[in-house]
Amino acid sequence: MSLIRLSEGNCRSCYKCINSCTVKAIRMVDEQAEVVGERCVNCGHCIVVCPQGARTIENKVSVIKEILNNKNRKVVASLAPSFAGAFDVDDYRQIVAGLKKIGFSIVEETAIGAEVVSMLYDDFFGENDLENFITTSCPSVNYLIEKYYPSLIKYMAPIVSPMIAHGKLLKKNYGSDCFTVFIGPCVAKQAEAAEEGYEGVIDAVINFGELKKWFIEEGIELTSLSPEEFDRKSPVLGCEFPLLGGIVGNLKKIKKCNYDIIKVDGLKECMGLFESIKRGDLSNVCIEANACRGGCIGGPAMGKQSGSYFNHLIKVKDYIKSKKISEKYDKIDIPTDLDFSTSFKDKSFIIEIASDEKITEILKQMGKYDKSDELNCGICGYDTCRAKAQAVYEGMAEAENCLPYLRSKAERMTNEIFEYSPNIILIVDKHMKIKEINPTAESVFNTKSEYIKDKPVSSIIEDTDFISVMESGKNIFPKKRVYYKDKVILIDSIMYLHKYEVLLAIMRNITEQEKNREDFLDVKQNTLEAAQEVIEKQMRVAQEIASLLGETTAETKVILTKLKQIVLKEEDL
Repeated sequence: MSLIRLSEGNCRSCYKCINSCTVKAIRMVDEQAEVVGERCVNCGHCIVVCPQGARTIENKVSVIKEILNNKNRKVVASLAPSFAGAFDVDDYRQIVAGLKKIGFSIVEETAIGAEVVSMLYDDFFGENDLENFITTSCPSVNYLIEKYYPSLIKYMAPIVSPMIAHGKLLKKNYGSDCFTVFIGPCVAKQAEAAEEGYEGVIDAVINFGELKKWFIEEGIELTSLSPEEFDRKSPVLGCEFPLLGGIVGNLKKIKKCNYDIIKVDGLKECMGLFESIKRGDLSNVCIEANACRGGCIGGPAMGKQSGSYFNHLIKVKDYIKSKKISEKYDKIDIPTDLDFSTSFKDKSFIIEIASDEKITEILKQMGKYDKSDELNCGICGYDTCRAKAQAVYEGMAEAENCLPYLRSKAERMTNEIFEYSPNIILIVDKHMKIKEINPTAESVFNTKSEYIKDKPVSSIIEDTDFISVMESGKNIFPKKRVYYKDKVILIDSIMYLHKYEVLLAIMRNITEQEKNREDFLDVKQNTLEAAQEVIEKQMRVAQEIASLLGETTAETKVILTKLKQIVLKEEDL
């Protein structure tokens, strides 16, 4: 099951999340984007890019509030050092004051855990001789390796992240029954805290965005608060962990190991680097890998309202400088009774590669019959049409969800309706100029599209109704009119299309029907006159031989009169 949830009512199938997902862990089902848990690395960037806010994670604030209200457990905060870039305050200690005001008993920086991890990395370097070394402080990178590059697990440092290290310290220092809360810019931390082996180390994870909303709900204005100190002062080196290079830059023993140090940020760049190691192109490297741009300060929950990535960077650097100048920190020792080691598992999954024949078949379903049809536009979220076809084969995408194909299909359908409709179709702009005219209209009005385009509609038909619809916005449905130039009789409907600010007129030529109707009226009139003549003639004859016919005359008159009435009642052909 995925950590990231979807609000189906809000998803509008814009494909932005698929575009942003480096590992393509999102599939389309019935035009709804769904995160596939076994493929997801929980980076959280699909949450950030979703314009509809359709992506969320479970909010733990209500759980923390319940614990605070019960007041039977000490609630302890582990605050990630990137907080300095996420909040607009005059003094970073006002964040501490805000946390204390909403009920936290203890507030410490996760930088304390980072310092422990840094020391453990150094010890590991001194005791082991690995061909390559990959830091394991970023949970998204850890998931990436476990799921997509399991052959590189042997290079991963078997050491917990700063959050887990700090959580263990907090439980030791404040009691195993204290309720520990990690607050940071990372979505993956919530998944990490729930991993097997870490149960009860960190009891809840919330991000900076959720904390900001919490402050607002409580009516807390941070800048109005008096600053309060952290309950334990953290070392400067640990505060540099959220910056790119902040981990390997502080390792003392690494220089003696003769590793080439590589600092990489962004999942795409991480994948490129891991591919190189997997192929054997790189070796003897120490890699600090970060899923987010620039490290943790580029995390999904840093918040746009607090400025750009560079604003975050400057504020965190200023915070670190202020600590170097003004603060003494508490000495950090590694407790021997705590285990900070960890292990990583192969969580890879099998992907069946489609044959060339199957790819070709799927491409045809997408309206791509030769190489020129493969636009590789990337709008669907996949870099190439063939990559999209492979995703369709895997059940991760739907073949028909290809914008160029859908547009082409819609245009073909529209064009066919326009071209082959037996009805007259006119499109007229707000200036009463003809913009489009179909072949049926060309035939009826005896003109050509290229001649009549951009000419006044009044040049072929009276424009009073067109003007009326444009001015009132009220459509006209069916109305008979006579086109006097060639005595064409039409039944027309005129509609105003607000989105395009044009009038759409659809007309049915009923000239032939009207002519047939008139011809029938002539026949009917002639029949009536003939019947009347027969009646009169019969009456004269009847009078002459009345004595012979008797009642027959009266019957004849009745019958002929009924015939006349039947003809008069006849309405149409």
